[in-house]
Amino acid sequence: MSREPLLGGCGLGGAALASCLVAVAVALRFWVVRGRRQALHKACSQQEAALEAMGRSVGVFRSQNPGLDEETVLALPLAQLVQKLKNQELSPEAALCSYLGKAWEVTKEINCVTSYLGDCKAQLAEGAQQPEVGGLLYGVPISLKECFQYKDQDSTLGLCRNIGFPAMEDSVVVQVLKKQGAIPFVHTNVPQSMFSYDCSNPIFGRTLNPLNSTKSPGGSSGGEGALIASGGSILGLGTDIGGSIRFPSAFCGICGLKPTSGRISKRGMKNCVDGQLGVLTSVGPMARDVSSLALCLRALLSEDMFLLDPTVPPMPFREALYAGKKPLRIGYYESDGYTMPSPSMKRAVLEIKALLEAAGHTLVPFLPSNISYAVEKLIPGALFSDGGKAFLENFKGESVDLCLGDLTIILRMPNWIKGLLSMLLHPLKYRHSVINQWKMLDLDVVLTPMLSPALTINYPGKATGAVSYTMLYNCLDFPAGVVPVSTVTQEDEKKLQKYRGYFGDFWDLKLGKVSLCRSPGSTPRLCSLGGHAVQPPHLIDTVEPRELWRGASVGSD
Repeated sequence: MSREPLLGGCGLGGAALASCLVAVAVALRFWVVRGRRQALHKACSQQEAALEAMGRSVGVFRSQNPGLDEETVLALPLAQLVQKLKNQELSPEAALCSYLGKAWEVTKEINCVTSYLGDCKAQLAEGAQQPEVGGLLYGVPISLKECFQYKDQDSTLGLCRNIGFPAMEDSVVVQVLKKQGAIPFVHTNVPQSMFSYDCSNPIFGRTLNPLNSTKSPGGSSGGEGALIASGGSILGLGTDIGGSIRFPSAFCGICGLKPTSGRISKRGMKNCVDGQLGVLTSVGPMARDVSSLALCLRALLSEDMFLLDPTVPPMPFREALYAGKKPLRIGYYESDGYTMPSPSMKRAVLEIKALLEAAGHTLVPFLPSNISYAVEKLIPGALFSDGGKAFLENFKGESVDLCLGDLTIILRMPNWIKGLLSMLLHPLKYRHSVINQWKMLDLDVVLTPMLSPALTINYPGKATGAVSYTMLYNCLDFPAGVVPVSTVTQEDEKKLQKYRGYFGDFWDLKLGKVSLCRSPGSTPRLCSLGGHAVQPPHLIDTVEPRELWRGASVGSD
């Protein structure tokens, strides 16, 4: 008996099966995309509803308190606001509604708020019943980067897949802030996946820099930086894995601090890649001045946090070290030799150097070794030791935001995994080599430039190598912070037009153009310059010794 008909039948059956599988795959793809679109529409509707609820709350309060001078409340430094709240010269409700009103107004212009934490009013009522309990941040409104989980709120990270999964409970830091009397009132925007120092995502859109709307506010804590800089928040909480607190602080002209990675609890904080050990995320405060950062650290580094998260070392804020008056031995560099900073940033470092020397400190030239090795090999291997597989899982069925640039394309290239797993221990060796350099020079602190003033929108995602000034200290796990120093001058702009970088390639030439704060023929627009200071982990909390930061802040007027 011939077997040809049977073979032919199998062939037809195989073709039919293949056709069926293709149809199923297409149908599944359709339903996934449709589901994502529905989730996106839902999130946008929720944001609109939240902003409307903010507006209604503000309207009700203003009608009930026609005599309140909100501008006076908003102008108070945090220390004075806390004092007035504790002395009952100002009510927590007045403070909250003043900032709520301002946040509502500015987000309509720069799109920095993603959700209104409506139970803040219930927290107000609860605090009013027990004003004597207080806390270091009693009655202080505080904004939160969207990744900090808050009960009954989504933390999307700009990914549609995370819509509709509200948190079951507050993250540890939110619980601690509430115990200290603070009143979280809004979530703020982030770049999609938080792996960018720009600030845009397909759900909530783009956040603009309040100093210059053509510029990025930085990222990934870009919504925080923009809201604080525009006056809509007096204190915020961000995270930093490569400069995500420091870039927004520098770009928006505020202060920000990245402690060592284990100093503040990350329990209940949402991220895209779990178990990543080579370059660690830090939680830190952002504010208008350094004393506000210190107050926030005092509140967080409390017994409450150590009990809620036993993995955090039970070390309270070290007042003696922070208030120390002894002259410091400070290392500094104008450039890391890998990414040329803008001329204005070099000027800022030299201005701070002169101020610190005049204050009696000793400044010593210093440069960490092998920065190119750290940026090109060590850090990518530590961040994506699986070749980016876990990170890319987040983008199945997602549209990729422009702020990520070519990152997802690069991670999909073949042969990424090969050899990367072996690099997990390399950061430890590199860390020890830099610490040895530090000890040989007997340094207390190192002063460095930031990369540049705020970059043009969409460019940060195309220049991931330009994070050498910030991400190096995530790899080393050194505490680091930023303060505003000055603003860009016309002379800075002239010098920047001749900027060629160290390699003269496309990225260097483009960086010079996107760092300009004006268009040819126009007047310069305000762009902040941030000073960047770093400490080794044996001086753990106080990356901001008072005299260092006081000197650095003199030029910020």
